[in-house]
Amino acid sequence: MEQKKAFSLETFIFLAVVCLTFYLFLGTMGSANFFKTLMLTAHDLLLNTVFFIMAVAVLTGAFAALLDEFGVVHLVHLLLDKLMKPLYNLPGVAAMGILSTYFSDNPAIIALAKDKKFLAHFEKWQEPLLCNLGTAFGMGMIVSTFFIAQGGRAGVNLVPAVIVGNIATVFGSIVSVRLFAHWTKKRLGSVQKDIDRSTEKFRRIREGNVFERFLEAMLDGGRNGVEIGIGIIPGVLVISTFVMMLTFGPKDPSVGYQGLAYEGIAVFDKIGKLLFWPLKLLFGFDYPQLVAFPITCLGSTGAALALVPKFMDQGLIKPSDIAVFTAVGMTWSGYLSTHVGMMDALGYRYLTGKAILSHTIGGLVAGVSANLLYKLIVH
Repeated sequence: MEQKKAFSLETFIFLAVVCLTFYLFLGTMGSANFFKTLMLTAHDLLLNTVFFIMAVAVLTGAFAALLDEFGVVHLVHLLLDKLMKPLYNLPGVAAMGILSTYFSDNPAIIALAKDKKFLAHFEKWQEPLLCNLGTAFGMGMIVSTFFIAQGGRAGVNLVPAVIVGNIATVFGSIVSVRLFAHWTKKRLGSVQKDIDRSTEKFRRIREGNVFERFLEAMLDGGRNGVEIGIGIIPGVLVISTFVMMLTFGPKDPSVGYQGLAYEGIAVFDKIGKLLFWPLKLLFGFDYPQLVAFPITCLGSTGAALALVPKFMDQGLIKPSDIAVFTAVGMTWSGYLSTHVGMMDALGYRYLTGKAILSHTIGGLVAGVSANLLYKLIVH
């Protein structure tokens, strides 16, 4: 951990930002309503959103562990092997990185990257690309399952929209990885090396008979889901609470603020109106409040998912928006909060800026692709 002076210019800048934030909220809502809304919103998000996402994560985690234990993941890897080179200019084994993050979260690819046998398949310039490749599919299964479940609750079939979103994510990931490769080749050079493929013929399994392995894999995967669910609590409660309060206004404008959950100062509504036509053109959004979802994804996809039920309750979302949300939610799954750490873990911290720029463009491509594909294929 770095050291700094006890206080510096950033101390006073931070205090100024905090004072301005409190002035905006307290001056608009009143202190009593502000603090009451703050607590009620966080409490409702914890009970009705976090635990729902955790339940989804536990089920998907258990299923993903079973797929890995009984070789389905490795089978898919072999099927994808021939696609990785033309799509991403990466070795086929990189498909394992896609699968590991799709079934869990962005940092899952770091565990693979620390495996010397896995990394032996990559040239030097290809190693940093694992960060953007993995991040593009982070929390994919959780995001997809969450939106499908929301459709069930709302009585709308959102499966086609989620499938389109997943396809658009592939487009965004290709753009992100290919753009980043342009800079990694310049910085690290392109050197061919011999690759030992014998290790791809085997996989590790748990000890015991088939039934014991089934139970152990299922419980281990479910436990990982619990960890993901607990891990998103700070992001959802801190980020989503303030995003909600920046997105919505008073529940009943004729009465004014009542200190109810999800009341706020509607800043995103005002910002969204300024960007309405570009957003409608790119993502097909009909309501400016929806800009809150992609912005929140930059820091925490779990927090962004927490916005969706409220948007649905207010009738702001249509199926094409779910396709865009799925694509953007996966591609931009908290990459601003994980990219620096992931690039550092890979040993390429100095390329972080280029990785983030490439992935920002990739996320925009994913969102635009989802909007266009849904209109062409489904609508």
